[in-house]
Amino acid sequence: MKYRINNARLAFGNLFKPKAFEAGGEANFSGSFIMAKNHPDVKGLLAAIETVGSEKWGAKWPAVKKELVAKDKICLHDGDTKSQYDGFEGNMFVGASNKTQPALFGANKEKLTTDTGVIYSGCYVNAQIDIWAQDNQYGKRINASLTGVQYRAKGDAFSGGRPADADDFDDMSSEEDSNELV
Repeated sequence: MKYRINNARLAFGNLFKPKAFEAGGEANFSGSFIMAKNHPDVKGLLAAIETVGSEKWGAKWPAVKKELVAKDKICLHDGDTKSQYDGFEGNMFVGASNKTQPALFGANKEKLTTDTGVIYSGCYVNAQIDIWAQDNQYGKRINASLTGVQYRAKGDAFSGGRPADADDFDDMSSEEDSNELV
């Protein structure tokens, strides 16, 4: 089920280069999308998870849901479980990944590349995800596949965040060229 998260804070964004989180594990593009607990998309995500779970497990869904919640096997998580990281405590977050690189757009829908430096961990984004139920040899889960990210607004960078941009410096075009140290 497709779902768009609006105005979330990006953390652990691996959007331009896939990363494996376990030694020998498969590399994926991924990100965590942080929202306040009262963010309107939290309710929407819970409803989407409910729909996907009901469609997959039918009458067994309440029991399966109880097990998945207890084992934290649902893509929407309580940020307090990652309180050691900036921005998570007191919030909710969705973890989403994909083997295929998500489409990346700027605020005006222009395509973004690694050279633009616009998307970084700590900025605000809209994220397009696909919520789906897993029931295979690896277990039961409700997952989120990341299909697209749109830059929305600047935010304080998390450690290892965005590179400097031109707005971080003064315009010195009217000053004389000088090699003197200040």
